[in-house]
Amino acid sequence: MALPSTCDVLIAGGGPCGLMLANELGRRGVTVLLVDEKPGTAFNPQANATQARTMEHFRRLGFADEIRALGLPPDYPTDIAYFTRYAGHELARFQLPAAQEAKRRARESGSSWSTPELPHRVSQKYVEAVLRNKAEALPGVTLRYGCRLKAFTDHGDRIAATVENVSDGATQEVTASYLVGADGARSMVRASLGIRYGGETGVQRDFMGGRMYAIYLRAPDFYSAVGKAPAWMNVTFNPQRRAFMAAVDGKGEFAFHTQLRPGEDEASVTEADARAMFHAACGREIDLEILSRGTWTAGHALVAESFGRGRVLLGGDAVHLFTPTGGLGYNTAIEDAVNLGWKLAAVLQGLAAPALLASYEAERRPLALRNTGYARGFADSLGLFLVDPEIEADTAAGEAARQKAGAYLEGHARREFNIPGVTFGGRYDGSPAILSDGTAPPEDSANLYTPSACPGGRPPHLWLENDTSLFDRFGFGWTLLQLGADGAFAAEMATAARNLRLDLTQVVLGSEQARDLYAADYVLIRPDHIVAWRGQGGDATGILRRLLGYLE
Repeated sequence: MALPSTCDVLIAGGGPCGLMLANELGRRGVTVLLVDEKPGTAFNPQANATQARTMEHFRRLGFADEIRALGLPPDYPTDIAYFTRYAGHELARFQLPAAQEAKRRARESGSSWSTPELPHRVSQKYVEAVLRNKAEALPGVTLRYGCRLKAFTDHGDRIAATVENVSDGATQEVTASYLVGADGARSMVRASLGIRYGGETGVQRDFMGGRMYAIYLRAPDFYSAVGKAPAWMNVTFNPQRRAFMAAVDGKGEFAFHTQLRPGEDEASVTEADARAMFHAACGREIDLEILSRGTWTAGHALVAESFGRGRVLLGGDAVHLFTPTGGLGYNTAIEDAVNLGWKLAAVLQGLAAPALLASYEAERRPLALRNTGYARGFADSLGLFLVDPEIEADTAAGEAARQKAGAYLEGHARREFNIPGVTFGGRYDGSPAILSDGTAPPEDSANLYTPSACPGGRPPHLWLENDTSLFDRFGFGWTLLQLGADGAFAAEMATAARNLRLDLTQVVLGSEQARDLYAADYVLIRPDHIVAWRGQGGDATGILRRLLGYLE
């Protein structure tokens, strides 16, 4: 098995959270061992939407363009389209830009979508492969698929773990400073700590509630057979077979998901039954190849009671489970890793007090509650909207039903897929790793984002000269924006950061627009691109020490 016997951080789980964390830690010089019992990264498409905030983090790490080149072809429409059946009546279509338009649209977007990176429609399987390749290239990072965490003990000053090779049962002992459980919904790490989920599960809806059947399929003639314009997301709305289907590669691969109906026994679904489900959603028989199939449960809005204990921390699906409306689960997991990565590195390298790690749960658990709540609301909006039995009839009543459904579904698409407020508006108010200035943040609204530099949130974005993004001026560590004419405090902050061994990038902006947007002479940005403090000056050393968990 040839594993390192010691490491700074042992990560259980090689999905998006674990892989992103390995990248964040490895780039900061932290030694990492990641284990996952699967043979490799995901084969099935799983999540299909990378939100703009996640793309901003990929840009921060230098590979957003590589991610944007994957998945659908650059000119492939990313529309969300609703049909009675795929070969039946089109009810509504919410149009969104293709990947090749994303950069131009980002430059032209208004305040709610002011970002260097618009969302990208790409299956998680492709993203995981990139994250794995980037992590494996980092010195000090070891990834071992086909190995699982079998047992661990927190000794207070270290973690003693047993790792097992799945193929032959051979075990090896590993000692780590910290363990992170990013090992999914059935997390062995969370279960070993006795931490439970709280929230809602088993929510029943006409759609997106209860057992779902997933088929990863190849049907290259799909659009010519149904006679409809391509879309990224294709949704059916009829009394017998409600489904959604995401385009995976733009060349005929799709991820099809349908609600199991009463009397459909998931354990006895044959391949012929699976084909029949797809054909029922299409409204005609279409040639297809089934690549994989299985079941999953919609109707979760679950968040763990705690995000860790002692030297063991949890992230991703191990601490929050979503119904996938809004595409928030994988994106929330990425931000878990971003938040935890710099904090773990700072503590391990003696740059921050261990108390800083308490801010991880203080910040991320409220965000998980917020985001699962938004996803639940989107699922209710779609799944509780019932189908008129006349909707497929070629009658006046059928036409009226289609008009009514189309208007509702177009409105729903705008609520679910135009969500700058959800994407950019998450905040860490009340965290010990944020210094409030007493101002009130904007109201949290799913479909509207109001830029604000109130400490605790994403820094407002601004385009600079030569089409440069302000975010590209931020450093990998801490960043101090100087927006006023007097640079005395900037010098004090530079000295304080040097004495504390912190990586501090200083950015001077002589822009009235930037000064008005940030509403302060100085703004301190954390390594995870969150506003930590703003003001006109003060005790530079005291500000940094408080943000690093030193509570004197």
